[in-house]
Amino acid sequence: MASLFKITFLGTGGSWPMPGRAMPSVALQVDDYLCLFDCGEGTQKQLMKSGISFMKINAIFFSHFHGDHFLGVLGLVQSMSFNGRTEPLKVYGPPGAISVLSRAFNTGYFTLGFDIVVEEIPFGGSVSTPYFEVKTLKADHPVPAISYRIDEHDLIKIDPEKAKEIGVPSRSLEQLRKNGFLEFHGKTIKLEDVSSGIRLGRSMVYSGDTRPNPEMIEFAKNTTIFIHETTTDSSLEPKVNEFGHTSSRQAAEIALKADVGTMYLYHYSPRIEEPEVLQKEASNIFPRSILSKELLSVEVPKGESVLNQ
Repeated sequence: MASLFKITFLGTGGSWPMPGRAMPSVALQVDDYLCLFDCGEGTQKQLMKSGISFMKINAIFFSHFHGDHFLGVLGLVQSMSFNGRTEPLKVYGPPGAISVLSRAFNTGYFTLGFDIVVEEIPFGGSVSTPYFEVKTLKADHPVPAISYRIDEHDLIKIDPEKAKEIGVPSRSLEQLRKNGFLEFHGKTIKLEDVSSGIRLGRSMVYSGDTRPNPEMIEFAKNTTIFIHETTTDSSLEPKVNEFGHTSSRQAAEIALKADVGTMYLYHYSPRIEEPEVLQKEASNIFPRSILSKELLSVEVPKGESVLNQ
């Protein structure tokens, strides 16, 4: 398991930008792996304000292709190219991603100095990265859309005393952790031979745009950080649901049933001038409800340990 699991809210609004409320984008950094979830208009400027280098982005995961969630990617990749990027960029999205993004990346006159690898994730499909697994859920939205769950790999903890008793030198412990075994003085040392338990990986769910989805309860079960859209308060529920979105009350009920660690409210409608009304409504149902705000960074502590029995 990595040592750093950091979430930065680059934009928290929906539909169109407002002063102090940029379009949707969330950065997740797990040690030296950096990715974005959605890339709304102005995301590259938000990255600059945050101090996160857009040149270090490994991948972008799109929830869907309404303009407020992806129109920032064209400027972002051109800036990457202007600044000399040569490393390929991986881009993921729901069915239809290749068609939409191919057209976007061929708009205007410019030359890219690196490859963009676009991969469509089928509903319910998954992706593996060096540090975590990505699972998806079909979102309930008028266009093809997916919600993402990120599960960091669990870490087997090494007991240095056990390793010392067996005679494994400290310089070989990382090789043992990486490979799961080590050939040492004619013996095969297994990782479990020096294990003192497991440190559970951290997790995050990013809902993207969706109506209240009953399947989200199981999908988000026990997740550490739950980022769910809360487009309006419950007074506008019929209309917000009609357009494929969720109220703060409905999101909080899902968080409660899923027993998540912390819910971050997200994707505020321009109709909502004071998002605090959303937090008040959500907190009455799920007390661990927090407003996401521009450039808010959250470092998630390491998971709890489970000792060997």
